[in-house]
Amino acid sequence: MVPTRYRVRERATETRDSVTLTLVPVRAALPTFDPGQFMMLAVPGIGEVAVSISGAPGAPELQHTVRAVGAVSRAIHDAPVGSALGVRGPYGTGWDLGSCAGRDVVVVAGGVGLAAVRSALLAILAEREAYRRVVLVVGARSPDEFLFRRELDVWGASGVIDLEITVDQPTGDWDGPVGFVTEPVGRLSLDPARTTALLCGPEPMMRFAARVLIGKGVAAEDVRVSLERNMQCGIALCGHCQLGELLLCRDGPIVDYATAGPLLHVREL
Repeated sequence: MVPTRYRVRERATETRDSVTLTLVPVRAALPTFDPGQFMMLAVPGIGEVAVSISGAPGAPELQHTVRAVGAVSRAIHDAPVGSALGVRGPYGTGWDLGSCAGRDVVVVAGGVGLAAVRSALLAILAEREAYRRVVLVVGARSPDEFLFRRELDVWGASGVIDLEITVDQPTGDWDGPVGFVTEPVGRLSLDPARTTALLCGPEPMMRFAARVLIGKGVAAEDVRVSLERNMQCGIALCGHCQLGELLLCRDGPIVDYATAGPLLHVREL
């Protein structure tokens, strides 16, 4: 429960309210993480919040992409280079990329959900030959709200993955697809028996995208979603992150849809 001190080495602005912080340990580093896990980030005197790890696994530094939506996340978002944050973790379950080897991987991300799948994408790209087709479908409310926009452009142009991006509301000179992420997902040609899907974004988006994928024949056990609740301790003691029988800081945040689907369809659960 005692945070380890990390210092902000770099700040990269992603959108009007989101930044990616690169953190380095002041002394000893925390254990390495699996893509999909999260850390508890703390600002002294303000509080602590769970944040997905958006950087590459095995790197000496940590990267977290933070959207300013409350007092704690705003303080983390605003942390200047050279300042110190408290870090605990890593916690929770990962995307289990080992089980994806030799299969097609479809990654579907909405809004800031792209941050939680970026570590998986970086790991996949580092061992690209271990996977078959890799598809990334990304949606945002408007063109200026895409995270990692330059990275998306590079990935799309390189041809190492199939990239589909769409926006809810076109602005400026946007001439790309308009609509929800479920539309490009619905157009995908899949080999369902050899496909694993990784989903992260607003819960309605994940529910509808999972429904489309399962309708195409992908097994619910092969559709994985990243779930968020009010994680306050990270070690399954406080119960704030409970979803049915799950404590998501321990049993999640990555859960297969065979388990998550029935819970997400229960009103007010």
